Amino acid sequence: MQLKLTVNSNKPVRLDQYLRRSQGFSRRLLTRLKQTDNGITRNGEPIRSIDIVQPNDIVVLTAEDTSSLEPNSLLSVPIAFENEDVVVFDKPSGMPVHPSVKHQGDTLGNFFAAVYPNITFRPVNRLDRDTSGLCIIAKNAHAANRLQGRCEKVYFAAVHGLIGDAGTINAPIARERDSIILRCVREDGHPSVTHYRRIVQNEHYSLAEVHLETGRTHQIRVHFSHIGHPLAGDDLYGGCRDDIPRQALHCGVMRFDDIEVRSPLPQDILGLFGVV
Repeated sequence: MQLKLTVNSNKPVRLDQYLRRSQGFSRRLLTRLKQTDNGITRNGEPIRSIDIVQPNDIVVLTAEDTSSLEPNSLLSVPIAFENEDVVVFDKPSGMPVHPSVKHQGDTLGNFFAAVYPNITFRPVNRLDRDTSGLCIIAKNAHAANRLQGRCEKVYFAAVHGLIGDAGTINAPIARERDSIILRCVREDGHPSVTHYRRIVQNEHYSLAEVHLETGRTHQIRVHFSHIGHPLAGDDLYGGCRDDIPRQALHCGVMRFDDIEVRSPLPQDILGLFGVV
C-alpha cells in the first residue's frame, strides 16, 4: 500500500494529528506505518508521526499489504468502477463474496486475489451469494476505514404481489432461535428500517427501489416477507422459485466520494416483468 498526500492544512500541524483528524486514519494503521522502514516520508525524507508538517508538504505513506486468499484467474467478474483507492465489482448471482466451508476458490475474494495479488481483500459492503450487483472493495486500509458506513446503496427487489406506491418498514430484526442463518422480525431484535418505492408491477410481481436506513443481515428479504410480499425466488423467506431460481435482489446504485456507480438490472429479474 502506498498513499501520497499533500498537506492541505492552513498552518503547521503534527503529522499524526493531521492524519487522524483531517484524513481519517486509524490508530492501527498509523502503528503499522511507524513499524515499517521508511513507512512515512515528507518531501522524500523519513519523518516521525510526531513531527510537524507544513502546508503543501508531500507526505508518502507506505505499508506492506498481502493477500491470504487463493487466487483464481479462471473466474471473471466485471469491474464497474476503479480508482487508486477502490474497485467496484458487478458481482453475478451465485458467487459468494468470502470463502467459506462450502465455497473454496469460487468467490469474489479469490478473483480479487488473482487480479490484485499483493493487496488485502477488504470488502466495504457485502452481498449474499445469490444477490447480484455492486460490491466495493477498498485497496488499502485507509480507504476501508474512511468508507465504512459512508457508501450509499440502492437496491432493486422484485417481490410477490402488489405493494403500495411507497412505504417504510420499521421492524426490529433478530437471529431466528436455533439457526445461524435465518433472521426474523422480533421485538427484542435490532432496530431496522427499510424505505421503498414501487417502480413497476404486473399481475404477479412488483419491482421496488429500496433504500436501507440500517444494514442488518437479510434485512430486505426479512422485511418484505414480514409485510406479506417476500422476494421472488426467496424460498428461505416464503418466496416462490417458479420464475427465478434465486432471490430477486440486485444492488444497482452505489454512491461514495461524490462518485455514482450504476449496474443495470440483470436479465433474470427483468424477465419477471416481460423484458427480454
